[in-house]
Amino acid sequence: MNRQAQAVVLFLFGGAILKASLTDLYLRYVKEGLRPFLIAAGAALVLSAIMTIWYDLRAQPSDDGDDHGHAHHEPRVGWFLILPVLALLLVAPPALGSYTAGQSGTVQINAESDYPPLPAGDPAVIGLLDYASRAIYDDGRSLDGRRVRMTGFVSTGDDGVPMLARIVVSCCAADGRPIKVGLTGGPLVDVPAGTWLQVTGRYTAQRGKDPVNQADIAYVEVEQWQPVDPPKQQYE
Repeated sequence: MNRQAQAVVLFLFGGAILKASLTDLYLRYVKEGLRPFLIAAGAALVLSAIMTIWYDLRAQPSDDGDDHGHAHHEPRVGWFLILPVLALLLVAPPALGSYTAGQSGTVQINAESDYPPLPAGDPAVIGLLDYASRAIYDDGRSLDGRRVRMTGFVSTGDDGVPMLARIVVSCCAADGRPIKVGLTGGPLVDVPAGTWLQVTGRYTAQRGKDPVNQADIAYVEVEQWQPVDPPKQQYE
């Protein structure tokens, strides 16, 4: 692979990053706040590739007299670098979902010393991680007397009972772990794993154990649920 070929691969890498970061595709890999850094990185790669090609084309006339008829053959294995680029451009993988939740233990929640009041409104719209943290470490005190609404996908436990889950990421999908909330009471949730639901319910003191890592699982007493489209930002 000569210098111009290397520049083409670099250009494709930068173009793939720009394509992902200028659309919602990047949300399958990283948190929303990292978008400006992805755009800057993609633009830098594209600019580097263009400058490399321009420099190489300018240098070619002076280089011809020094080759003495000897061709330089670089390892062709370098072309394999283009495979992940093609995968991103042509067959973008989906966001982490029910399969990951089924194979990984629920997030080990860190206790807080004080929990702020729930958002205004009835029901209060909160995330699964926030609900589980309040339910387990605050014994539901900040949830008492309030209805909550949460959105997540269905994950099925070893006993076949559906749970509501969401993938929590610190930086990117590589460190993604599920947060799971058990469902009890109310209308029976009977949909395939991976289906996104909006669940409205109330706090219950019921607890469970994740069979994967034995972490505590909070439950919510379901009043109603309905299927919804996956949100733009599928990670918490």
